[in-house]
Amino acid sequence: MTTTTSVLTVTERRAAYDRDGFVVVTSLFTPDEMAEAAAEADQLLIEYNHLKSVKNLRCRWQNNVFSGECTFETFDPVIDIGPMCRRLALHARLMRVLQELYGEPASLFKDKLIYKPPGVKGYGLHQDWIAWDGFPKTFLTVLIPFDPADRDNGCTVVYPGYHRVGLLTAQDGEYHELPSEVVDESKAVPLVLNPGDVAIFSGFTPHRSDPNVSNRWRRQLYLSYNALSDGGDQREQHYSEFHAWLRKKYAEYDKTDTYFE
Repeated sequence: MTTTTSVLTVTERRAAYDRDGFVVVTSLFTPDEMAEAAAEADQLLIEYNHLKSVKNLRCRWQNNVFSGECTFETFDPVIDIGPMCRRLALHARLMRVLQELYGEPASLFKDKLIYKPPGVKGYGLHQDWIAWDGFPKTFLTVLIPFDPADRDNGCTVVYPGYHRVGLLTAQDGEYHELPSEVVDESKAVPLVLNPGDVAIFSGFTPHRSDPNVSNRWRRQLYLSYNALSDGGDQREQHYSEFHAWLRKKYAEYDKTDTYFE
């Protein structure tokens, strides 16, 4: 089946990414592929229900803005338990687009499946790049929606052009949210996506998301990559370092019985 990857040419797509710090590629994946991915996301909640614990470093939780309930939101990582998620993360069509943007092959760095059920809050304004030793400067994020993503269910909102400034917070190895005045809200671009579309943005592109105030889920595969020449395959090393960082953070709140499964 032939898939139209974008109305932009390769040159235009690269120029848009360099200029804005993000680009959207429409219909990169087929409806059949997206249906299979959505079915797998549902199955993971059943088959791996035993993994859902606030002590499991694989899982992320968010408060429900209506009930206040702590709600399961994310499997991170996911490709080791989700074969279709793995296929999408390493798919030749996606890797070809990333190679066009990088000018060289890409290497998968991180993978997570965010479910964002109704009522779950979003994330504050931030950049994905973090000042850890050796963290790849070419780090970028790919969003693959399994459901339509729009303003009502809390789509990701990006701010073009700011990636050229670099890191907008202290380079202390910690996660920081950005004050709202750092960006011009009139420049905000909501990434309204349909299943099969792909959005790609730089690790230095400021972005945020609002709560899901709809009655619909907003399931998205969040994948991160680096250029092959920028450290090669670092996924295993990243998760080792990331889990050590998480354990340290949890211990600050007297949560010392965490584990990874």
